[in-house]
Amino acid sequence: MTSVQSMLSKELSNPEVTKTIGIISDTHIPSRALALPKEVFTIFKDVDYIIHAGDLVELTVIDELEQIAPVLAVYGNMDTPETKNSLQSINSLKILDRKIGVIHNPDILNGMDKMRDLTKTNAFNVLIYGHTHNANIKWEEKTLYINPGSPTSPSSLLNKPSVATLKITKDTIIPEILYV
Repeated sequence: MTSVQSMLSKELSNPEVTKTIGIISDTHIPSRALALPKEVFTIFKDVDYIIHAGDLVELTVIDELEQIAPVLAVYGNMDTPETKNSLQSINSLKILDRKIGVIHNPDILNGMDKMRDLTKTNAFNVLIYGHTHNANIKWEEKTLYINPGSPTSPSSLLNKPSVATLKITKDTIIPEILYV
């Protein structure tokens, strides 16, 4: 019988292995929307993990998303006290030797400087953030900064509701913004 450890080692050494992460932020349920759009469940149906970059408002959002895949979440500025007490302001996970950090508010005035400091201090390869309700993908050298936008409350009438995915292999990271 093969042990879980040897199966994991074999999987991680295989360059063909792809892990997919669903990224979501600023759902604001139930304050700005009553429920997650059905398209979120369709887009995330085959992901390995989901990351929520804050402003869930209520923890029930995590329960819904966990029906699809394990969820890593941080709290945002609009979250209830119960949500803030249950989550951290910054968190991370490592997938296929890539360290992925997540925060909610990058501090709009000093945003990129703060995010660069966080990625350097924590050796993040990817930093996921929310707060702006504006989807964005930005590469700086080999570091990816990504905001999925909001599936329920875009920043303006010109923006569409959105989420994001990351496909990670041993050699690449492929980000994508998807509209719901």
